[in-house]
Amino acid sequence: MKNKFLLLGIALVSLTACKTTLQVANVQTQKNISINNELKNDEEFVKVIEPYKQKLDKEMNQKISHTNVDLTKQGDNSNLGNLLADYTFDGANAWAETNLKKEVDAALINIGGIRTTIGKGDILLKSIFEVMPFENEVIIVKMKGTDLQGLFDYYAKTQVNNPVSHLYIETNNGQLSKTLINGKAVNSNQDYYIATSDYLALGGDNMKFFSKGEMIPTGIKLRDLFIDYFKKNPEVIPNTDVRLNFIGKK
Repeated sequence: MKNKFLLLGIALVSLTACKTTLQVANVQTQKNISINNELKNDEEFVKVIEPYKQKLDKEMNQKISHTNVDLTKQGDNSNLGNLLADYTFDGANAWAETNLKKEVDAALINIGGIRTTIGKGDILLKSIFEVMPFENEVIIVKMKGTDLQGLFDYYAKTQVNNPVSHLYIETNNGQLSKTLINGKAVNSNQDYYIATSDYLALGGDNMKFFSKGEMIPTGIKLRDLFIDYFKKNPEVIPNTDVRLNFIGKK
């Protein structure tokens, strides 16, 4: 599948389906053209893009997996958030083992980057494009154990349900009470490899703690990674374990 082709196709199709009233100024004549329901499609243009639209529709409507439950973003340990964080961990870990001869210790993504939910039933390719419409790359950040405190402090302060994998963060009334990575306490003398997106690694969502680490690009697009793992798992069974435990959260 060529993502550039698919994105181009989406853009072309959307041009033919525009229903919004908009005033467009013609630079040469200064004449405003109202784009609304009365404006007819350019039939020649429609004919040109029709083969691409058909191919795009066929691609996007292919079944890649199935779920017996709704996959949602709700709650501090949402099943869709946990699932995508685990996919991020697994994909980054496979890359790290091959290219760095290291294992990834944990993964972290942002709930805001998950744009929608996936309903119970067949999971179509277009569903993943709707969930993750961005071209974010998987980044591995090498961090010292002492610098992970910034990550834990971030969660204690924000109390936001940004999904994690192989991390456990517990707070009590906004104060850290327990933090684990791979089920163990952090070793301040150890280097840790955290998988995330380039958006977060560069400080997105105010995650400035990543700036203390060393960024390692993987060249893997996060959405492509999700698509691959959905295809590898014909029946999705998300983990519902507690990873973020904000006791007394208001």
